[in-house]
Amino acid sequence: MSQVVATAERVVGAPAEQVRAALADYEGARRRVLPEQFSDYRVEAGGQGAGTRVHWRFAATSKRVRDQLVVVTEPTADSLVESDENSSMVTTWTVLPADAGVSTVRVRTTWNGAGGIGGFFERTFAPKGLRRVYDQLLERLEAELVSR
Repeated sequence: MSQVVATAERVVGAPAEQVRAALADYEGARRRVLPEQFSDYRVEAGGQGAGTRVHWRFAATSKRVRDQLVVVTEPTADSLVESDENSSMVTTWTVLPADAGVSTVRVRTTWNGAGGIGGFFERTFAPKGLRRVYDQLLERLEAELVSR
């Protein structure tokens, strides 16, 4: 078994504080910017940043659907960590100021992948697919923030 890593990064035309607040708003902004791969979304506790518990089903493909129960922590002022209680998956969102009114958002997801040939394909293709989903989410996040 080896670790699989998927990453994405985007410069967002909004201040870091505003971007962080939107990412941590699981009741509002986060719900609105999720792409179609996410379904059955519900906040089970909290709703704002650390202490939030949120459930969703993530469809990596039509045949690979993960039922995720995510617990949110904020280990630093510029990051949110989402740990799936149903798997080894951990997603870290980091938001840093880039220029005046502009931020860099980085997302990094890791999980323990399968072994053997299945693991090879997972390590090869899953990060690319997840990056596409994150690119969509970040594009929608920017549109949400710019429209305010």
